Amino acid sequence: MEFRSARHTDNLGRIKNFYTNVMGLTVLFSFEDHNSYSGVFLGKEGHDWHLEFTTSGDKAEHKFDAEDILVFYPTHQEEYDEIIHQIEANNIEKLKARNPYWNDNGIMIQDPDGFHVIVSNLKIK
Repeated sequence: MEFRSARHTDNLGRIKNFYTNVMGLTVLFSFEDHNSYSGVFLGKEGHDWHLEFTTSGDKAEHKFDAEDILVFYPTHQEEYDEIIHQIEANNIEKLKARNPYWNDNGIMIQDPDGFHVIVSNLKIK
């Protein structure tokens, strides 16, 4: 089974920059003006998941709360260290999670749409 998480955004360029330059994802596919939608698929080559972000003339209407979180588990120390470096180099504020588990086991930040993202080192081999 493959997995795709799709989300509409008014900030496609900023979202693409955040998830590629900060989180280390790769642009797997992009499209322009397909039935008035443009978008990008971001992920890791050879994996069975990706994130899709789209934009159109319709305004994104996000409804989320503090428990709506994307959690990333880098599997190599170098990958984790690079993400942390990019968070610091881009002056991205580290946030306190509502769930104390994530404060002990990850670092929480926000993407350009305000969604929470956690980076955890629990799966490093």
